[in-house]
Parts: sequence; C-alpha cells; structure tokens
Amino acid sequence: MANTKSKKTTKKSTSKAKAVATKSEKTVKAETAAVTTSASAIAKGGNPFKGFFAKKCDKDENILTIFKSPRIWGAIAGELIGTMLLTMLMFTLGVYQPLYLMIGVIGITMAVYAFSGAHLNPALTVGMMASRRVSAIRGVLYIVAQVVGAWLGLIILSGFRSAGGDAVELTTMTALENETLWTNIFIEFLGSAILGFFFCRAQSYKTAKGAFTYAALVAGGLTLAVLFSVVISSNYVSLSNNFALNPAIAIMEQIFPTTADGFGELIGAVAQSALVYIIVPMLGAAVGFAVADASKKLAGEE
Repeated sequence: MANTKSKKTTKKSTSKAKAVATKSEKTVKAETAAVTTSASAIAKGGNPFKGFFAKKCDKDENILTIFKSPRIWGAIAGELIGTMLLTMLMFTLGVYQPLYLMIGVIGITMAVYAFSGAHLNPALTVGMMASRRVSAIRGVLYIVAQVVGAWLGLIILSGFRSAGGDAVELTTMTALENETLWTNIFIEFLGSAILGFFFCRAQSYKTAKGAFTYAALVAGGLTLAVLFSVVISSNYVSLSNNFALNPAIAIMEQIFPTTADGFGELIGAVAQSALVYIIVPMLGAAVGFAVADASKKLAGEE
C-alpha cells in the first residue's frame, strides 16, 4: 500500500512538473512570437505603435473597487514612508552629494518597491498615469501620500533642528527670479524627463531582474538627472540650489517658505513656483515615459 501511494505521489509530482514545464514553454513561445511579430511589423512597414495607448493597469480598478483589497493601504504606506525618507535625505544632504544620494535612493527604493513600485515622486506617478500603468484613482492616492510623506519628513527634521537649538540649517532652494525663470523651467523639465525615462525602463525589469536591478536603475536615473542639473545650473548660468525634480519635496522646500509683501504678490509667487516645480516636472516625466515607450516599441521589445 505504501509503495502504491508513493508511486501515485511520484506520478502526480511528475505530472505537475510536466504541466509547469509546458506552461513555461508556452510562455516563452508566446513572448518570442510577440517580439517576432513586433519586429516583423517594423520590417514590413507596419504600425509598431499599435496598442501604444492601451491600458496597462487593472481595467476594473476604480474608486469603487480599489479599497476592496487591503493591499492598497500597504502601497499608500510605502509611498508615504519612502517619500518621507527621501525628503529627509534631500534636506540633509541636498543635491550636491550625488554618490551618497544614489546609495540612499537604492536603499529606500529596495525597501518599499514591493509595496507600490516606489514612485516616491508625484512627477513619476503622473508619468505612470499618462502611460496608463496605474489607474487615475491609484495615482491620486499615491500623490497625496507622497505630499504627506514629504511634510512628515520636514516636520521630523525640524523637530531635531529645534532640539539642537536651531544650530543646523536645513537646505533651502534659491528664490525664483524673473531673469532666470526659463532656465529653471528648462532644468526641471530636462531633469524630470531623464527621471521619467529611467523609471519607465525600470518597469521592464521589475519582475525579471529583481529589486536591486530595479532600484539601481531608478537611482542611476536620479543621479544622472541631478548631475546634469548641477552642471547646467552651476557652470552655465551660475545658479545653485535651484531645482528639486520632485514636486512633493519642492512644495516643502520652495513653496511653503514663500513670503511676499502683499497677498497678491504671495499668490503670484506661489503660482510661479507651482508652474516651475510642480507642473513642469510632471510634463517632463510624462515626456520621458513617452520617449521610453516609443523606443521600446520601435526596438520590438516586449
């Protein structure tokens, strides 16, 4: 009897193994066929951008269904905590320590990427929404969590600073001036486009290569964007601390500290800062995503 049961178990295990192997072979064949089809379409002059604007997230996810699973709360917590840590990193180190910044971003991204993908930046979330990788309601929830996380990071650092007798100054951004407005816009747009491009490419490696590859690619993109922005602003136009590349951090570092002599001037200054440090980075990141996706389609990558 024992031998019979053992044989049956062995047969079941073998059948399961064969089924898994067959499924894997079918998956590989399907992926190969998809790449071949895309490449053939390009070679024959077909339309490689077919399905470019197709929805890539859960089609059934909306404001009525998103809270049915508790996983959304884990994703929101991941975005809040990750952005809080990133804000503390940026306020203490600033943008002029790219090596330390890259190491810190790798660590933060690896810690929370399994929860939400570690956007940690409203501009990147807008890029994910524009490329239809996340639903509108999920994107809005992530952005709210990111802004709250940045605010908590600022509060924590301010508390330590007050406990130390305000002896240490937190990093602040240079006030916007009309003479350099377009320069600031260009730097924010270019830097955010680089971030969007790298973050979009990281999505292709999210499941295949693991957390470290994903985090390294994201951190590498941020480091490259920061280096470009530092070189352009410091060497070419003699500006310093004039970019953030992250609307959530910019709100705390640039928009909240805004002061003016009158209410009208205050509203104007806030609107100008919002244009440069919120709207422009979001547009830049969306462009970066579009370029990455277009390149992916043209290359026949699936």
